[in-house]
Amino acid sequence: MLNDKVKKLLAEQMWDLATCGDKEPNVVPVAFKDVTEDGRLVVGDVFLETTLNNLKANGGRIAISVYDAKSLEGYQIKGTAEYVTQGTVVDTFKSMVEKMFNGAATAKGALIITPEKVIVTTPGAENKKVL
Repeated sequence: MLNDKVKKLLAEQMWDLATCGDKEPNVVPVAFKDVTEDGRLVVGDVFLETTLNNLKANGGRIAISVYDAKSLEGYQIKGTAEYVTQGTVVDTFKSMVEKMFNGAATAKGALIITPEKVIVTTPGAENKKVL
């Protein structure tokens, strides 16, 4: 589902996570993120309180936008998120966050996102194409 072009952009650019709960939509930029070998997306939870509340309210539905502001290449990824508070992925994010913030912040957990649909957002003939 995630081809090499999508994976490359995910590795190189920031992501915006979008969720919607009972009240209103929410979108946040994330820098602590990765793509697993099996094509799932992982995000470290540092400040995701509203995102987590929305995921609880909507059964884990989430959308991710990733794009290159210079070339305008972009993709929207829709899927389902699971929240974990233990394990290797959480330990990795805790280490990254604590190092970046000199111990002033930490990761409380991680979202593991299973992509279900990838949509091209790049302007042009492929726009809105489902990969």
